Amino acid sequence: MKEKYINLFTDFGFKKAFGEEASKEHLISFLNTLLPERHQIEELQFCNNEYQGATALDRKAIFDLNCVSATGEYFIVELQKAKQNFFKDRSVFYATFPIQQQAQRGDWDFRLSAVYTIGILDFVFDDEDNAQRDEVIHRVQLKNQHHQVFYDKLTFIYLTLPNFRKTEDQLDTLQDKWFFLFRHLHELDDIPPRLREKVFLSLFEKASIARFEPEERQAYESSLKYYRDLKNVIDTAREEGREEGRAEGKEESEQIGYQKARAESVMKMLGHGIPEAEVAKLLDLTLEDIQELTRGRSNDE
Repeated sequence: MKEKYINLFTDFGFKKAFGEEASKEHLISFLNTLLPERHQIEELQFCNNEYQGATALDRKAIFDLNCVSATGEYFIVELQKAKQNFFKDRSVFYATFPIQQQAQRGDWDFRLSAVYTIGILDFVFDDEDNAQRDEVIHRVQLKNQHHQVFYDKLTFIYLTLPNFRKTEDQLDTLQDKWFFLFRHLHELDDIPPRLREKVFLSLFEKASIARFEPEERQAYESSLKYYRDLKNVIDTAREEGREEGRAEGKEESEQIGYQKARAESVMKMLGHGIPEAEVAKLLDLTLEDIQELTRGRSNDE
């Protein structure tokens, strides 16, 4: 049976539900469940989601959503569908752009507004200890050697949504309900009784595939296929890398196996029609890396 509602982990679905002027209330409601009382949002505006570097040679950053509240806080919201190398490094790099944007010409006392980077993840971190691995929310700030917050205006919030396992009957908070929808909206046939609040009724209306114009439906289907292909390629490549490494029984061989699998994943993703720039972003490679890997595979064949 065809899905009735969109998958929020597709690019189209995420932008439809949270990235349009008409769906701004959904984004505000969702973000407020993650923010401290002092930074609760009443109104926000969307900003350009593409930042150029300081010079033509600098690397640019492209965010899924980039917005600023009426009181001046900046929010980067990133949807991450699959694991990628140096993901945390990328988050820190992206956070520098709204920080630099606040610089003022002439006399300036360097006072900054708060910056929040929110990562909505369709995977879990592998490098957390056992006590943290099952947590849904990972909130990160700069701290000193005494574990005291050194700077409270830069916050990273990562949501490892595969760890959210509550059922409909267990949804007590607004945050629970948003997390549940990220995981299960596309599986629902009707609106659950606990989700009949105004903001969610509005979301279900926006998310109803039957309401889409033909071009919207086509765009969503393409986005859904891309999401499914991407997850399959990434998951397969990583498993092949682990298996090859285990077969060799050595850390160095495991790394070699992973590198081979990564090259294979590049070829598969390109074969699925995923653009080189997107492949580079997902695997944290440069376009030169992509071209070198494809040349190497061609030579091997």
